[in-house]
Amino acid sequence: MKYAILIYDENTVNPDPNPDPAVWGQVMAEYNAFTKAIGDAGVNLGGEALQPNATATTVTVRDGQTLTTDGPFAETKEGLGGFYILDCKDLDEALAWAAKCPGSWYGKVEVRPVVTFDEYDSADIEHKAVGTA
Repeated sequence: MKYAILIYDENTVNPDPNPDPAVWGQVMAEYNAFTKAIGDAGVNLGGEALQPNATATTVTVRDGQTLTTDGPFAETKEGLGGFYILDCKDLDEALAWAAKCPGSWYGKVEVRPVVTFDEYDSADIEHKAVGTA
């Protein structure tokens, strides 16, 4: 089963313009080690780091009108800084990997199952999308 490991931290909201090179190097070494570990375990399907919240644009379409707003959809203390997609046997394995992710040491990590659309027929997808299932 696929799981998204979503990494939230305060630095995504208010990035330090002059991070301490030693601290930044340590954090990057920790992420590189984690990425290698999930790769070596054969569960890493991909992932990316994201630019800070200030670079986000939120798009809303209502009644055919498109509205764009600078920033993420919600103002929060922590922002989405990156993600991994893991292929794990179950939620327990995904949670174990999330606990090893450096993001869980500095912020929070959300684990969420990824929908596999071939598991549903088109009627099921339509009902789930509108919350009627």
